[in-house]
Amino acid sequence: MNTHSGALQTSVSKDKSVKKHISVALSRDKYLYLLVFPGVLFFILFKYLPMWGIIIAFQEYSPYAGVWNSEWVGLEHFVRFFSNPDFYLLFRNTMVISLLNLLFFFPLPILLSLLLNEVNNQVFKRVIQSIVYLPHFFSWVIIAGISFLLLSESSGVINMMFVAMGFPKYDFLTNTDTFWGLLVAQNIWKETGWGTIIILAAITAVDPQLYEAAKIDGANRWLQTWHVTLPGIRSVILVLLILRLGHIMDVGFEQVFLMNNGAVAKYADVFETYVYRNGIQSGQFSYSTAVGLFKSVVGLLLVIIANKIAKRIGEEGVY
Repeated sequence: MNTHSGALQTSVSKDKSVKKHISVALSRDKYLYLLVFPGVLFFILFKYLPMWGIIIAFQEYSPYAGVWNSEWVGLEHFVRFFSNPDFYLLFRNTMVISLLNLLFFFPLPILLSLLLNEVNNQVFKRVIQSIVYLPHFFSWVIIAGISFLLLSESSGVINMMFVAMGFPKYDFLTNTDTFWGLLVAQNIWKETGWGTIIILAAITAVDPQLYEAAKIDGANRWLQTWHVTLPGIRSVILVLLILRLGHIMDVGFEQVFLMNNGAVAKYADVFETYVYRNGIQSGQFSYSTAVGLFKSVVGLLLVIIANKIAKRIGEEGVY
């Protein structure tokens, strides 16, 4: 009896200690919590609360019956999706575009950041940064419009230049051989500069004494970059890579939707456009939710696997 009473008192004292610690932390850092509150509220309202809606992926959802009264069908929509001949086409297009972006786009912000870090003239550096940041603020409608003005076979600026120089016109926009490359090139032009923000911030956190030690050892700028800068930002690069893998099934609906045309439809149809057609246009809400849930599960599994690999090689990972 005394042992039980002692354990109960210990538990109560621990609870009081935890509550006191939380109270002190809230009082001490109240402005920091106030600063982070809008971001937390955003994720709660627009990310976490809507997650209960995935239940309709297992129902034959009817807007009239509502979520709680719609017929439960279990995995029927998933079976239908995986047995659909379009699944393999959608999976191929989505994965190829994502992997091309991962292979060609992902390293470019790192490379650009390393180059900008070597610029000593601060005015010139800021001007270049502003120029490469600018395309990020253009909507995909503007990007698509610029692409049509430049690459259109009939009146595009580049094809007019080809004709003026005596070369034949090239079909950029309806050529299935170059469509995926065009999407990647657009993404590179639009987002490479914006991607340098985190990398440049990570570079500034590298200990300057390491560069001094490397200079004493006779290392030139290239060797300093290879042996000091890159190891110093390796953990940040790995975190960005893990997060990117979480979006491997997201290739950007707006971009693909705007650049799609009849000639490249078999190469432009991805999971996001498929969800749009079936969910928004056809009203198959449960089926399209099942497709979206499949995408999310794949992304989650890739993040978990990549995070475990990162920890095994000695990095902190995302969590």
